[in-house]
Amino acid sequence: MQVTSKFLLRVSNKIGVLHQKLLNKLLNRSRAVVHNSIEMQFYVSNSLSSYRVKTFASKEPETLTWIESFDKDSVFWDIGANIGLYSVYAAKSKNIQVYAFEPSVFNLELLAKNIHINALSEKVRIIPIALSNCLGFNLFKMNNPVWGGALSTFGESYDQNGKDFNTTFEYTIAGVTADKAVDLLLSPKPDYIKIDVDGIEHLILEGCENILKTTKSVLVEINDNFKEQANNSEKYLLQAGLTLKKKCDLGVENQYNQLWVRNN
Repeated sequence: MQVTSKFLLRVSNKIGVLHQKLLNKLLNRSRAVVHNSIEMQFYVSNSLSSYRVKTFASKEPETLTWIESFDKDSVFWDIGANIGLYSVYAAKSKNIQVYAFEPSVFNLELLAKNIHINALSEKVRIIPIALSNCLGFNLFKMNNPVWGGALSTFGESYDQNGKDFNTTFEYTIAGVTADKAVDLLLSPKPDYIKIDVDGIEHLILEGCENILKTTKSVLVEINDNFKEQANNSEKYLLQAGLTLKKKCDLGVENQYNQLWVRNN
């Protein structure tokens, strides 16, 4: 009986080791992406992160074109960085300083790994907190708590359409305004800002009052049917002296990436 128990234990240990090796292999798969001669590597730990990497060049081509227009020695804020596709591309293609804002604990893992695998630890700085229109702790609610997941909100109960948010996972984190983040982190003001956070874009813009005064351009995802978001976002951007240059169709009804620029 004792021999049998030892044998079973050895077999169990071997199975455990093999399982761990297989799991590590699956979690650490990466895929190469080349766009405009810029070579990048991204981790594809699940089907969603794989999809994001696979559609790098086709999902939002206007965003890539916008990034390619950035001036040298500029500062880019990627608000809602997800797993870091645009942060990595901006840092590699333009050799600029990037601040990647991402509060999802699931996305933070791949964001950090993607920054590391592309040797950008000095170029891309992770800010693992939420941006909003006030300072304090609040609930970060998620609808899709997986690597590469989106559909989340901070401190509110509505989604990207202004409808009731379907929460499947939540935790309390710190939130801060963009203006306050500059003061607390002693960081330079951004020249370029991308905001894609699925619903509270207008609240983030409200907290950007000071930095918007000097920002060269903003790319923000807006749902035209979500009037509170659309109208308030327009108000804050116009007050900052920015002009709507174009709206990029995202393939979802009434949802666009709006590109706002400073003409003077």
